[in-house]
Amino acid sequence: MTTNHPIPSPQKPVAPASRLCSNTIPLPIHKRLTLALADIKLAHSVFALPFAVLATFLVAPREGKHNNINFTNLPGTLTLIILSMILARTWAMLVNRVADANLDADNLRTQTRPFASGSLSKRDGFLLLTATATAFVVTTAGFGFFYDNWLPTQLSTPVLLWIGFYSFTKRFTWLCHVFLGGALAASPIAAAIAVNPELLPDTPAIFFLAAMVLLWVAGFDIIYALQDLDHDRKANLNSIPAKFGFKKAIWISRIFHAASLALLVYTWKLAPQLSTLFATATALTAALLIYEHIILAKRGKAGIPIAFFTLNGIISLLIGILGTLDIILY
Repeated sequence: MTTNHPIPSPQKPVAPASRLCSNTIPLPIHKRLTLALADIKLAHSVFALPFAVLATFLVAPREGKHNNINFTNLPGTLTLIILSMILARTWAMLVNRVADANLDADNLRTQTRPFASGSLSKRDGFLLLTATATAFVVTTAGFGFFYDNWLPTQLSTPVLLWIGFYSFTKRFTWLCHVFLGGALAASPIAAAIAVNPELLPDTPAIFFLAAMVLLWVAGFDIIYALQDLDHDRKANLNSIPAKFGFKKAIWISRIFHAASLALLVYTWKLAPQLSTLFATATALTAALLIYEHIILAKRGKAGIPIAFFTLNGIISLLIGILGTLDIILY
């Protein structure tokens, strides 16, 4: 991306990236939006969305002597759930980027992010946050207007506050990874509330699935945070790697992932709709988690990209797709 800043003379120090925005000509709105969306990586919605879809089918209304799923309202509610999930994640990531703009500017790994570099201003961020939050609340109102379920709208603001809170936790606790896991763990519970809130108390598998998501996400976020161990210590930020060091952090991640796998097995046992396909997904998840930690053990930080995104994205899709097929075929 080109800028309109004059090239500094060799004798003068270059200003930090976060301060290079004072004389920049504002970008057109569509380019600012494109920058923001590229930065928050919509593809990372894969970590939570499949669990919301799975929960949707776990509590989907059934009818007839064969207890088949009633698909009358399901396409509409599923569309609203997917849109709500994307908007909620976009909000949470924008909160992260705006809140951490100065911190990101001092971190070599993140200083080129649009808000950190000054390509996008905090005013841009607040406008995008307002638009995203409004769109999320309006989308949740669709459950009320079309399906007479106003609970998603009533809970929309608390949900936004909860998932945005994670970005501030690294300032005061090394359990920040657990808070991130808790933000994503809300997805299956929120989906069940949107589809069939009356059935949620009688579907304990969804709560165990949410607990699995919490520990699984916390485990791979610890892996992701290994990249910033030195920076976090220097900036007095809290994380499990910064608190306990590289090797102990990996062991804590392993413990979290082992516990998440146990919760996944228990989810399978609690839900009669989940059968062979979900069992297969669970076995493959175990194999992928083991492979993830083998990669880290062999390659260290160099193995983080594949361990963080690729393998965990596959895990999420396996559980969501095979679990949903199990329920449809039940």
